[in-house]
Amino acid sequence: MNVKSISANIGKALLINALFMFISAGVSALYGLDSGFTPLLISGIVTLIAGAFPFIFVRETPRSSLQDGFLTIVMSWLLSFIFGMLPYILWGGEFTIVNAWFESVSGYTTTGSTILTDIESLPKGLLFWRSSTHFIGGLGVIVFLLLIMPDSSPFKLKLSNLELSSISKEGYRYKSGKTVTVITTVYLGLAIVETICLKVAGMSLFDAVNHSFSTVSTGGFSTKNNSIMHFGSVPVQVIIMIFMALSAMHFGVIYSVFATRSPKPLSHPVTRYYFGVIAVLSLAIMLVLKFQGGYDSWGKALLDSSFQTISFLTTTGFGQSDNAAWPMLANALLLFAGFHCGCSGSTTGGIKADRMYISLKSLSGDFKRRLHPSSVFRTKIGQSFISEEAVSAVFMYIVLYIFLHLLSFVAVLLCGVEVSEAYSATLVSLGNVGPGTGVLGTMGNYSAQPAAAKLIYTLDMFLGRIEIFPLLTVFAMLFDRQK
Repeated sequence: MNVKSISANIGKALLINALFMFISAGVSALYGLDSGFTPLLISGIVTLIAGAFPFIFVRETPRSSLQDGFLTIVMSWLLSFIFGMLPYILWGGEFTIVNAWFESVSGYTTTGSTILTDIESLPKGLLFWRSSTHFIGGLGVIVFLLLIMPDSSPFKLKLSNLELSSISKEGYRYKSGKTVTVITTVYLGLAIVETICLKVAGMSLFDAVNHSFSTVSTGGFSTKNNSIMHFGSVPVQVIIMIFMALSAMHFGVIYSVFATRSPKPLSHPVTRYYFGVIAVLSLAIMLVLKFQGGYDSWGKALLDSSFQTISFLTTTGFGQSDNAAWPMLANALLLFAGFHCGCSGSTTGGIKADRMYISLKSLSGDFKRRLHPSSVFRTKIGQSFISEEAVSAVFMYIVLYIFLHLLSFVAVLLCGVEVSEAYSATLVSLGNVGPGTGVLGTMGNYSAQPAAAKLIYTLDMFLGRIEIFPLLTVFAMLFDRQK
């Protein structure tokens, strides 16, 4: 284990956090030195010192091994969670230590669940910091998964290399440096364009920036208690729907569309499958709302169903309507969307469309093999064949994901949480969706949940964001060292 290399890389992650804390303090200053200024300034100074400390001893960053990379990923996330709590704890209010931890983890993992009962009571600087944790976590997650993780080919349990190759073989092959450029360009480009669109649609610049941060990271923190419903604007809803859908696509696809000036990359099977699922679920929920949910207008039913479907499927979690008042079938379909989620190469959590598509193709091939035993069927996506080992890894991940969800569900039940709440909360936490059903729905919050349950939810958020295997790999590394 190269301690110097690990500490230096973790230090860089903390310095990025410190930068956004100082920017958030600047926002507080712009709004008359509100009550968030001092907590943010102190937090920024503490985080800056902690981030700079390793460089006193590390003059030149040593080469990192594969094991160092895994440990760096996990430790960078954990320390970001810890230092990200500081502004909340120092500000006080509803932020107990457990609540501050919950809000911090939810922000960085781009889950978007909140313990706040009155979001609008927070000062502007602290609201900006909440959205910034989404922005940091969203970009950081993509870099970790698409840049660091694909180098981990010796590990049998990893799946990131599969995710990159399964959708990227046809025109999305980039060297490491190019990958970072693609990620950053698309991520920042989406944020800037959405901010402009929301401002034109009538949002204030502050709200536009915050909601853009939350959208492109597929996070869901809003500056308003009633989320997007607060604005009562169809143009705002449509803009956010479009950018949620784009942000959950493979960033290589978006980049290639503009780089080639052609819509051809959108014809990739996984992309078509992703938009097909959105369309089918939106129409199904629309019918449920129209015939069982008391909606008089087809247009309103379609708008609300489409918005919430995209919000859950992309793991953003914004609310345009209160799903607690929706029929049970509509909520069941939303939970399936939160289980399914968006594409690899984006900031979404959950199973992801790529794995779902590969598993369905593989099952289809298996049925054909049973009908025609002498024939040979291989799983194919576009022009690329998927190896049996890769297909097995997909099914292994799905089984492990379901097992972790059931384990968390039982653990939360033991904390005294009601069955339906426990089921939806663990599912949306592991999928990084945010809102669940009932009192934990799009207009609800997690403030009344037991402290132990909140800790379980945050573990689910973390596992869902780093896609389970990196954390398991680190545990395996530490266990091997103790032998």
